[in-house]
Amino acid sequence: MAEYDFWLFDLDGTLVDVDPAYPVDVMERVGDRLGQGFSEREAALLWYGQGEARRSLLAEREVDPQRFWDIFHEEEDPLARAEATYLYDDVETFLSERTEPVGLVTHCQEYLTGPILDGLDIGDWFDTVVCCDDDIGWKPDPDPVHRAMADLGVGHNGHTGVLAGDNPGDIGAAWNAGLDGIHVERDSPLSKDRCVRGDHRVRSLREL
Repeated sequence: MAEYDFWLFDLDGTLVDVDPAYPVDVMERVGDRLGQGFSEREAALLWYGQGEARRSLLAEREVDPQRFWDIFHEEEDPLARAEATYLYDDVETFLSERTEPVGLVTHCQEYLTGPILDGLDIGDWFDTVVCCDDDIGWKPDPDPVHRAMADLGVGHNGHTGVLAGDNPGDIGAAWNAGLDGIHVERDSPLSKDRCVRGDHRVRSLREL
């Protein structure tokens, strides 16, 4: 594996995850407001949003994506989300050994990301945190990655970086930004349904 000058990570599904009951509960409330019923599997598809799964399901149900997100964010309580979130057991050791700059590039919104990092007491592990939005862009758009790189003071001249994540969009963002992409295949409810290409594929950060 290459030697990297800086590391970028996705957050949800890569470094942290939630109690399996939490997405089901949230999507049940969202579904009630949308007049839709979502099974546990559909709740997982909507929560993890692997590839086009979320978009396809919303289109199938004729649910406007913006309305879905508006209701979703209204139903998500930051403290409840933080309390339901846990850290994967390979993360602390790996990140504590890093002397290179480390950053987060996450679709998790700022009002949720802050309480999660605070609740797990891991905010000081990262030299920058970029929360994607309509202004910054959404992975696989490279702009959020470029934002993180600028914050870290690294560029492509003489620097070799990587973005690790569990979603195809993470790998796409890495490649679109000229970085290596590491697919971290966690044991999520959808992990057996897809094969994600990357420069490296691991099931644990220990393999790095």
